[in-house]
Amino acid sequence: MATDQNAPALPVVVSPEWAAAHAGEVLFADVRWYLDGRSGRNAYLEGHLPGAVFADVDTDLAAPATEAGGRHPLPDPGDFAASMAALGIGDGTPVVAYDDSGGSTAARLVWLLRVLGSPAAVLDGGIDAWPGPLERGEVEPVRRERTPMPWPADRFADTADVRAEAGDPRRLLLDARARERYTGAAPAPVDARPGHIPGARSAAWAGNLTEDGRFAPPERLRERFRALGADSAETVTAYCGSGVTACHDLLALEHAGYAGARLYPGSWSAWGADTALPAETGETGGGGGTGECDGGA
Repeated sequence: MATDQNAPALPVVVSPEWAAAHAGEVLFADVRWYLDGRSGRNAYLEGHLPGAVFADVDTDLAAPATEAGGRHPLPDPGDFAASMAALGIGDGTPVVAYDDSGGSTAARLVWLLRVLGSPAAVLDGGIDAWPGPLERGEVEPVRRERTPMPWPADRFADTADVRAEAGDPRRLLLDARARERYTGAAPAPVDARPGHIPGARSAAWAGNLTEDGRFAPPERLRERFRALGADSAETVTAYCGSGVTACHDLLALEHAGYAGARLYPGSWSAWGADTALPAETGETGGGGGTGECDGGA
């Protein structure tokens, strides 16, 4: 894959110190969401970055779940623009998004914005790394105009694409879930069946982080994805449970200098639900990170 020469103005990741120094110039977005059913909004109300708005993974960053589209289908472009406008994310609004899980859910908002050419970054270390005081309660967003834009077709893959490319060595498919879910050793209750898409490589999103929960340096990430085959691949596509934490791999790829990687939004929630589609269990391969801190939404 080539190096990206047209990335949005903000880098993929910004430090807490940078974010604090530019707090008046960017919009903070809290994107906490939990696979175990806890309320991200309640966590937000209990304490969030000053002025931060709450972006809901289920309603702002996804269409309603369907069997064919998975648990978090890609939102309609008009609906996404309307949700962003209501949150105060207009055309060109710089966004710094965070969560409390290594950027694993904030990545969904950041990648969707960046793929449309909008400036957005993940707060490295999330809310726990924020150097200042937190606020409680709701923040009333200041609505900004946002123009609906179609999702770029070359940055997404559907089930038919993934099925046609499965097993092709030129088409690298990365599974961002915890390795235990990839192998089928510890399937999550939300999964229709255990295992992974045939030919996929395990690339648990947590492997993009250092031991202190920060994004690894670009050179370390490049080595990780090189070992997985990114340098020789014509396309790189990432999936997870439902297209959320796969965005963490996509941002890490961009942070490492790889351009043009794709998201399979339906992910395992769509593939696994179709029993006519094949599945593998056990070890196929992978590079770095067990993903033990979560399973990949």
